[in-house]
Amino acid sequence: MTGVYSGMPRWLLAVAAAGALFLIVPLAALVLRVDWSRFAELVASDSSRAALLLSLQTSGTSTLLCVLFGVPMAFALARTRFRGQRVLRALVLLPLVLPPVVGGIALLYTFGRQGLLGESLRVLGVDIAFSTAAVVLAQTFVALPFLVLSLEGALRTAGTRYEAVAATLGAGPTTVLRRVSLPLVGPGIVSGAVLSFARALGEFGATLTFAGSLQGVTRTLPLEIYLQRETDPDAAVALSLVLVAVAVLVVAVAHRIHEGSTP
Repeated sequence: MTGVYSGMPRWLLAVAAAGALFLIVPLAALVLRVDWSRFAELVASDSSRAALLLSLQTSGTSTLLCVLFGVPMAFALARTRFRGQRVLRALVLLPLVLPPVVGGIALLYTFGRQGLLGESLRVLGVDIAFSTAAVVLAQTFVALPFLVLSLEGALRTAGTRYEAVAATLGAGPTTVLRRVSLPLVGPGIVSGAVLSFARALGEFGATLTFAGSLQGVTRTLPLEIYLQRETDPDAAVALSLVLVAVAVLVVAVAHRIHEGSTP
């Protein structure tokens, strides 16, 4: 039986309340600023619908890439020991603290026409920069660490006792992974994927730098909001509220998954 400790000093609660207000009041101001009489019209324009559809498509694709690469990376960091592991973990998590525009520049000098790999790819007829593929790569670059961090924490919390028992019973590494490890941390994978999707959906700096802003091709919803801010502030506010609503939904889903996986 568990209880809630309530012996916290009041001054600490007051500071916590001030911090909560600092986060909540700007969101409330955004809601109050929306022109509700024109809300449907503002978010249903051709450019807005194109940006939203592109954002959902690219964010979904980048989330799949995050799962594809992030799950093996998290297992490698949580279940193995090798020289340079701490350095590798720091590099993997670097996009969490790196300014997105720096990530965009790095991607541009890797996959751009004059980039490290871009020239070779161009010979093969593949031109990535300033295309929809560039949007996906930019979103994956900034979102991948969220899945790795979430899943690595879930793996360390779960421990290795069930995997060890399965191995002693004769199960091979792949069988243990498929029948024990993945089901054990399934909620962690889903939670990390949800957070990665949210981060990809809100990506701006790396996308603008590496992919540009071409309507229907690379102009995602955050870029559309940025452009509308100069020409139609009401549309920018309405679209911003759409992103806020999606973010709230994502956080709620991730929290529910976390609670459901906690004994």
